Amino acid sequence: MLTQQQLDHFRTILKSQLDGFQKELDQNNHYQLESAHPYDSVGELSSYDNHPGDTGTELYEREKDIALNNHAEYEEEKIRAALKAMEDGTYGKCKKCGRDIPIERLEALPSTLYCKEHSPDSTIPGHRSVEEDVLNPPWGKFNFDDSKDESVVFDAEDSWQAVAKWGTSESPSDFETPPDSYNEMYTESDDHDGYVEDFENFSGNDISGKHVKIYPNEEYKEYEEELDGVDMMTPFEDLPRNEKNPYVEENEKNRK
Repeated sequence: MLTQQQLDHFRTILKSQLDGFQKELDQNNHYQLESAHPYDSVGELSSYDNHPGDTGTELYEREKDIALNNHAEYEEEKIRAALKAMEDGTYGKCKKCGRDIPIERLEALPSTLYCKEHSPDSTIPGHRSVEEDVLNPPWGKFNFDDSKDESVVFDAEDSWQAVAKWGTSESPSDFETPPDSYNEMYTESDDHDGYVEDFENFSGNDISGKHVKIYPNEEYKEYEEELDGVDMMTPFEDLPRNEKNPYVEENEKNRK
């Protein structure tokens, strides 16, 4: 059991620590969390046109401010609880087991109300950040039917690709083999935008899925040239039985 002299000693320490936290939070306005907009610190009104690297730095600084503020408020709360325990006559005894807290522990942590064995701060929290409720690897894909099948609608991955066309934190100097265009720099830049297969750009059918028609537009010509470059008629390798591949015939003639 603590003597009155020991209680006065720890009360003085706790009040000094409480004054220190209060002054710190008052001076920095709770790390600018109560009144300032996150971009006030860099003189920005909006982050819409900012470089992703700059925005990432500002986000990191904001998260750090939140963590420091939470820590300061948590410590302040523990000090107030310790001072309240002194008034109630329970200071120095573990709230869990009721045994005396060693004086050495109180010297190191005057605000503690638990012995070492029952300290709640020794438990690693198991909860995850709230952002993980809506972000799923790798793109935060949203399936409106809650199925696990790959979605073919304009999803979160397509949104990223559409935005990435305007630039990312990467630059040509980041690549061993620099690309020809910035449009080739973002992840999976060769993926289709708004459709699944190349032939959807120049093919169509009626409402029943029949009467397929080919429209000889620019995309059709590019598709033909791409297949000609690799001696193919179709990427599906499912030509009808009565259809002959002219490339095969041509190769046979060359061999003869």
